[in-house]
Amino acid sequence: MDTPLSVDKVRFLLFSFKEKLWIKPLGFCVLSLLAVFAAKIVDGTSLAEHIPKIEPDSVTTLLSIMASSMMVIATFSAGTMVNAYASASQSSTPRSLGLTISDDVSQNALSTFVGAFIYSAVALTAMSQKFYGEAGVFFLFCITCLAFAIVILTFIRWVDSVARLGRVESTMLKVESATERAIKQRIETPCLGAVPASEISEQGSYAVQSNEVGYIQLIDIAKIQEWASDNNVFVNIAMLPGEFVTPDKNIAFVDKDVDVDIIKSAFSISTSRSFEADPRFGFIVLAEIASRALSPSVNDHGTAIGTISSITRLLLLWSKDHVASNEDRQQQPDYEVKYSCISVPEISVKDIFDDAYTSISRDGADNIEVAIRIQKSLQTLAKCFENNDSHVAEDFKTNAKHFAKLSFERSKQQLNFEPDIERLENVFEQRS
Repeated sequence: MDTPLSVDKVRFLLFSFKEKLWIKPLGFCVLSLLAVFAAKIVDGTSLAEHIPKIEPDSVTTLLSIMASSMMVIATFSAGTMVNAYASASQSSTPRSLGLTISDDVSQNALSTFVGAFIYSAVALTAMSQKFYGEAGVFFLFCITCLAFAIVILTFIRWVDSVARLGRVESTMLKVESATERAIKQRIETPCLGAVPASEISEQGSYAVQSNEVGYIQLIDIAKIQEWASDNNVFVNIAMLPGEFVTPDKNIAFVDKDVDVDIIKSAFSISTSRSFEADPRFGFIVLAEIASRALSPSVNDHGTAIGTISSITRLLLLWSKDHVASNEDRQQQPDYEVKYSCISVPEISVKDIFDDAYTSISRDGADNIEVAIRIQKSLQTLAKCFENNDSHVAEDFKTNAKHFAKLSFERSKQQLNFEPDIERLENVFEQRS
């Protein structure tokens, strides 16, 4: 059965392709081959009568220079990128490796260098066989000059970027950016665009389990919607992207005894989590970066504090926009969800706070600077919605106060210096 390709599915596929290092170099190689043979097409036109004559030897010299240098530069850039990937895994967390690999500047640089080498090698072979006429040689000369300019500009830009590639600060920014995209995507499509599970009074009687074991990366809601509409079935999705699936867990429920293979195939399950459709994963990775920075071997509380700042920005973005979204829905009683045959549970605010703060407050309990920054972060979140009566705002306030108390109790047990305990108590008491 043909199903529509949803925007979420397209976005997920594009994100997956970006994480594959060979995609862009292959594309640039194909373009370089097309450019070489495009020069031959010019020979069949009257362009030769209107262009200056270019000596083939000059083009051959330029191509020889490019061919001899591009493979060396491409090899050097690949080695530098591999070192940056190893540095990113060791200094931050292995879970951030996918974002480092998908760095556009590095991928474009490697693709440009490899593509330039393929272009120059094939063009040299064609020139040695006297494949081109005068117009073709002139066109090839123009393409070669353009290729030189692109290579030089790419190299300059890449040198500026490679100095930061794999550094903790750069990795944190990439993780924050990816998490922000996931949050905005979830805000634009609450409950993945389906009916909120809280609005459904009864759940389907027939459970759906998957035979796979792994993390849900994507749920193709559009595919399930079309199937459910054709079969007059209502589907209750029980698990969200990012949750761990095993054969004993129910991923969905239906209200009829029907063939549910389509539902199973709509769940993309893998051995790892993805940033694209899973906002919680970004908070987990940020917390891992902070925990590694707080380990005795690193002892870098400044990075942990920077991570808490990133978490605060992301939660403020989520809370403000999410509250606004729910308020808009309350003001629009005729609001209709996009997928009316499916219900999806809302993401748990408590789980987000747990992902973001628990490990940092545990590993930084004996560090007064980190403990105070956690308290200030949670106080900021609680105070931003003191005058907001929506249930989402109340959820944020409740969890902010709850996790502030947990963090305070942890630090109070770990801190031995009395003045530090007093400082922390003073900050904690300001929450009210």
